[in-house]
Amino acid sequence: MGGTPPVVAKKTTQTPKAIIHHKFGTKACYKIEEVQGTTQDGCPGLAIPQKGPCLFRCSLQLPGFSVVSEAFKRKKDAEQSAAEMALQKLGSDPAASDSMVQEPQDELISRLSYLFTDEFLSSLHPLGGHFRASLRRDGNLYGLIPVSLFAVCDAKLGNTCKSINPVVESNPLLAIPLVMKAAASVSGSVATSEGQLWMGRKNPYPPEIIQSSISSQLNSPESIGIEAIHIPYTLEKNVDSLTLNVSSTGYYLDAIGQKLGLTDASKILVSRTVGKASSEVRLYFSAPEWYLVDLLSDLNVKEVTSEEGSFNARASYFSGHAIYGNAILASIGYTWKSTDLFHEDISLQSYYRLLISKIPSGVYKLSREAILTAKLPMAFTTRTNWKGTFPKDLLCSFCRQHCLSEPVFSVVSTPSKQSSEVLGSCKRLKVAQSSAEETEHGNGAGVASHGNGSVGSESTFMCEIKISSKLQDLIIEYSPKDSYRKHSDAIQNSSLRVLLWLNTYFEELDMPLEKLASTADAFNIHICPEKFVKTFTLCPFIHNLHQRNETQRDRLLDSKSINQSYIMPGHGLYSLNIEGPDSGTSPSNGSLAYINYAAYLVADGEHMKEPLESKDEFEFEIGVGAVVPHLEAVVTQMSVGQSACFNVDLPPQELILTAAGDSVKIFSLLSSKVCFLEYSIALLRVTEPLEDRMEQALFSPPLSKQRVGFALQYIKESSASTLIDFGCGSGSLLDSLLDFPTSLAKIVGVDISQKSLTRAAKILHSKLSRNLHAGEPSLGVKSAILYEGSITYYDPRLYGCDIGTCLEVIEHMEEDEARLFGDVVLSYFCPKVLIVSTPNYEYNVILQRSNPSNQEEDPDQASQSQACKFRNHDHKFEWTREEFNRWASNLAGKHNYSVELSGVGGSADVEPGFASQIAVFRRRGIPLETDNNHPTPVDLIRQYEVVWEWNRSDR
Repeated sequence: MGGTPPVVAKKTTQTPKAIIHHKFGTKACYKIEEVQGTTQDGCPGLAIPQKGPCLFRCSLQLPGFSVVSEAFKRKKDAEQSAAEMALQKLGSDPAASDSMVQEPQDELISRLSYLFTDEFLSSLHPLGGHFRASLRRDGNLYGLIPVSLFAVCDAKLGNTCKSINPVVESNPLLAIPLVMKAAASVSGSVATSEGQLWMGRKNPYPPEIIQSSISSQLNSPESIGIEAIHIPYTLEKNVDSLTLNVSSTGYYLDAIGQKLGLTDASKILVSRTVGKASSEVRLYFSAPEWYLVDLLSDLNVKEVTSEEGSFNARASYFSGHAIYGNAILASIGYTWKSTDLFHEDISLQSYYRLLISKIPSGVYKLSREAILTAKLPMAFTTRTNWKGTFPKDLLCSFCRQHCLSEPVFSVVSTPSKQSSEVLGSCKRLKVAQSSAEETEHGNGAGVASHGNGSVGSESTFMCEIKISSKLQDLIIEYSPKDSYRKHSDAIQNSSLRVLLWLNTYFEELDMPLEKLASTADAFNIHICPEKFVKTFTLCPFIHNLHQRNETQRDRLLDSKSINQSYIMPGHGLYSLNIEGPDSGTSPSNGSLAYINYAAYLVADGEHMKEPLESKDEFEFEIGVGAVVPHLEAVVTQMSVGQSACFNVDLPPQELILTAAGDSVKIFSLLSSKVCFLEYSIALLRVTEPLEDRMEQALFSPPLSKQRVGFALQYIKESSASTLIDFGCGSGSLLDSLLDFPTSLAKIVGVDISQKSLTRAAKILHSKLSRNLHAGEPSLGVKSAILYEGSITYYDPRLYGCDIGTCLEVIEHMEEDEARLFGDVVLSYFCPKVLIVSTPNYEYNVILQRSNPSNQEEDPDQASQSQACKFRNHDHKFEWTREEFNRWASNLAGKHNYSVELSGVGGSADVEPGFASQIAVFRRRGIPLETDNNHPTPVDLIRQYEVVWEWNRSDR
């Protein structure tokens, strides 16, 4: 057999910690201390205690002295820093020391020698567990373990093998000849078995060390039965379960070898972990004969391919490298946490869960624990409405499952055009030139920024994504067209686009290369079709997601048990029956539906009904494809309180077996009977779409921007120098006002939510500090302050400002509290001008489109004929125009103010008026409080807490 081309090994640079270990060994003691990071998060003056990031500090104790590192985000960085400080104290410069450079082969030999020391035997190291277990073996197997375990169980040794031969990254089995070669160099301490793949210590361990190492395991049960999965190499045979009987006095690899039909367990090869990296789920298989011949003859194994003999496609798909012959999937092994053998049962359901976790939609289904119901949504609307794992995390998980490099997210930002965007027409934002770019790897580490502009709160963002193989061959490159106002939204939406395209591929794995490329183009994705198909070459052999059991469906439709009158075309849905009175509350696009459901596998005509999946409460957003189509089609016909029962075609078999508790029984049923799925659901409640989403869908610019423009107009007209925003929330109004030149010198915000005020403080501090040296419009603002407190109480420090605003706030209060606020603000705060806005309830019929026929009715009746829902579930009330006008007029007359009624969104002359109604109160004359003739009741006075303060004079 031919050998692999020679690979030039790279010299490795030893880390400071490695040098310390080389010098001091076990005498070097590292202790990690967890410390709290900085709490201000770049926002000086913030009075609310903030929980900073968790940091780590390392104390390194060496003979004669100790050092303590600075605080770092990662433990290993703190350890390396402490080691570097120690080297400097010893007079050794790590950056210039020749000792830092070591040949990888020498490093491999050094590491292998250490693994056979007395010290290592008692360590809490996975490989140490194998050494201890081997000391309980009998005869000539005493103290021997398979060579394949060394690179798998010891990360340092495995990484050194990769530096010698980078191909080990994609084929871990190529580490075995490297380890065997290193063992030959230390033959004085390490023994290998001739003609076999065993390895052990040449000289016996001292008896006292053996006794102390294995005594803790003497009380283990005599035998342990562990459920595992047998994966035949031929696809014609089904995967099935088996039981490993592991003796407490034996070695678990011997039990696995027996199941694989091996008399020599040294031939067992072990894969990298399958699924989560922290798990002990691995594949165990026997080395093919041709592989052993090459290995044991000249230690030069060729790179294996899928064309050799008994190639196991399913096992290879899980492991990411070639596996031959039958394989066993088991969760068993030694860990860093204990000297005891770790083990968990792996059922057929577990196998199928691992299988669908390699599909984008499958990862999402698992995150929601709704295999037969959930579906990867077509759109990312808001973080609140998205349920399950976020798209970015789903994409990272997908890449790990397929042994790809972590995706690289490059976020490009562009400052938006401020005045035209706020006051002019607002179409979907496009980014032409980037002013700043951030690159972030999928694991969240190593964020780099570059560009010649600053990224401010008014920037828009686009996110590019690149996905490469472990050997850094570019496989997928996504170039976005749309931009988003939030950095995180850009990342999540781009990630979702890539996932949706990958899902398209997995639903049609046999699509021609031309179609593959064209579908990618439709998603703004560039691929090299040949490299992409090579990366996922095993997928068509394993997944058949696009195939549906059409024969079963045809037979079902011919069956007398199917009610033909209740068939819904296009959904594979029939026998629909909805029960219960119509409550009048039904879900619509954008709303959140809450259901309970149960799904059953039913054998047609056999009266056999097996439960598969159920949820007491399941939440999803309507209109984004977050559930399987037939279920959403039914839910949109229901009203709250109703229940429904319906039948659907079978989904792919692997989804059914993933959901099934008893996979063996369900598989037998699927194989022998004509089956369908039966769903039983009840609509529990519905949460309406978020108010701002409804408004943005109908208004350009959005109502929030129009309200800012309205307030800005009055600020300019009144030449106001002080402004108080009552119910400022996260500071969106104050932040927006800083983008325009005004006469304002002092701005104040008041809110009851600490969380919102903290966000406001960070936003305002960032913009004010940045604009201070940039000649921006907010340069005239000399001070800003945020208070925590209820706006139904009066703080004398805020008396008599030039202008007060309260935009879309009062509807979040109880109605009597809103009326109290009106009295308090005009009677005691006494602003010269007060602007109050609140939703016009009559406009909801348009926003919600709850009864389109109303638009054809008489305009005078249109606002009364439909009882609409509130715009937001958090609203305590919403006033009609008449109610708002009456409140505003009575309030103005009571407190010596004039009032002007207006609004934004819509027109006063066209029914049903403005979408957001506004009252502008103007003070007449001098407030009575200046003569002390109008004292404030003590129970209405309360001093607010200062949360954050900014003064230009302090900068």
